[in-house]
Amino acid sequence: MHKSSTIYRIDFDFNDLSLPVEKQIIRNVSTLIGQLLYTSFQEKLIFTSVTTLMENSDGFEIYSIDLRNTSTLSKLTNNEAIEFELQLSIDGQHVLFRTLSLNSNKGKLNNTQFRLHSLNLINRQITRLAENFRGNINGYAFKHNSSIYILGQFGTEVQIYTQHLPIKDLIQHNGWNGTYESIVLSHDNESIAFVYSSFEKPMEVYFINNINQLKLAQAITNENNLFTQRNLPQTKVYSWINKDDHQTIEGILHYPPGKFESKNLPLLVMIHGGPYSASLNKLDFAWYQWSSLAASEGWLVLEPNYRGSTGYSDEFLNEIRYKPVSRPGKDILYGIDQLIQDGIVDQYKLAIGGHSYGGFLTNWLITQTKRFNAALSGAGAIDHTSMWGMTDMPVLIDYLFGGFPWEVPYIYQNETPIYQLDRVRTPTHIVTGENDIRVPTSQSYIFERGLNYLGIPVKLITFPKQGHSLTNNP
Repeated sequence: MHKSSTIYRIDFDFNDLSLPVEKQIIRNVSTLIGQLLYTSFQEKLIFTSVTTLMENSDGFEIYSIDLRNTSTLSKLTNNEAIEFELQLSIDGQHVLFRTLSLNSNKGKLNNTQFRLHSLNLINRQITRLAENFRGNINGYAFKHNSSIYILGQFGTEVQIYTQHLPIKDLIQHNGWNGTYESIVLSHDNESIAFVYSSFEKPMEVYFINNINQLKLAQAITNENNLFTQRNLPQTKVYSWINKDDHQTIEGILHYPPGKFESKNLPLLVMIHGGPYSASLNKLDFAWYQWSSLAASEGWLVLEPNYRGSTGYSDEFLNEIRYKPVSRPGKDILYGIDQLIQDGIVDQYKLAIGGHSYGGFLTNWLITQTKRFNAALSGAGAIDHTSMWGMTDMPVLIDYLFGGFPWEVPYIYQNETPIYQLDRVRTPTHIVTGENDIRVPTSQSYIFERGLNYLGIPVKLITFPKQGHSLTNNP
């Protein structure tokens, strides 16, 4: 369904907010608007277009409206990507934005990690920033002197870097190991605020007067102090080799409290979604992130950063293409094998689970091995052909599989769990949102029906009024 937006100007009297406001229409645009900025430079509005059905990248671009002639609508980008997180430069002459690749199988480019770009509003030239950084760009903030702070993810770490334009190389600042995010700064001085977390420290807001004080930063919030009073799991990064192609894979191990480096532990594999995401060095208690809780119940938890994860190069991310579940699945299985070989894990006490793409891989892996005692599938696809036909993001499916179902039917069949469901022996718990359109709820219904027909113990919970994210999860 074609959707449009109306941009209004609303004038307030800030001396008396009780007075009626004046509202006038600037113009209508034939797209949904994601983000809207005003720049006094050339008197323009800058906005991103978005679409609710992601069949290609055409619906995601940046436009400008000249307020001196509002009939003029200019398209400023033509990327095969989603542009988001727009910020104006201090002088208002540039717009910075991050991109998430959204190439189709017909595109000439491969998908990449999240990138950062600068759009010159004078000549409309787009420049990629942090071009030499091989990791993922998680965020950024302008400095007042034509420099930019960049939050760069490399492996399981997210650190703060500076790029002094026009120099391409980044300078990494000497901070703590862990994850920095949500960085903001004052343009009147060099003071900086950010959120920081690590395996040992829960998320809090920190403040420093300048970047040289990064290791001396003090928390200015105490929202998660409760977790500092608990005996939390100890965590470390663990790496192994996929013996099929000798690629090094790493993940995060969460040990039960008081059992760090212990042997012969029961294992729960918790697989992140995305696939363009990663498990990081942070203490996270989001609804989908309960590794610490599981470890506190006695499990050793492995979070694998399989092929397709961010933070390990664009090449690593794209090695998932054409083998969207079998290759990352092998990455995970070899990690389990290594944990058993190292004596860390009891091979007879294994469980697996994940949400979204983590559910995709869970569904796949229980068709490939009978070693798991239990599985938790959250919003996972079971039939990728019907998934392509019903999801709101078909462009990702046809890219990962290398074509439409009728173009590469052998890949869809070879990489789809439903055609190998008779191999499953693992009791499975399925959860989904009633209104999920990213991974349609019907995928979980098909999965449950198939396991029931096969006599495999299965339970399905459908969360009412929930979509892909179970944000009201009780």
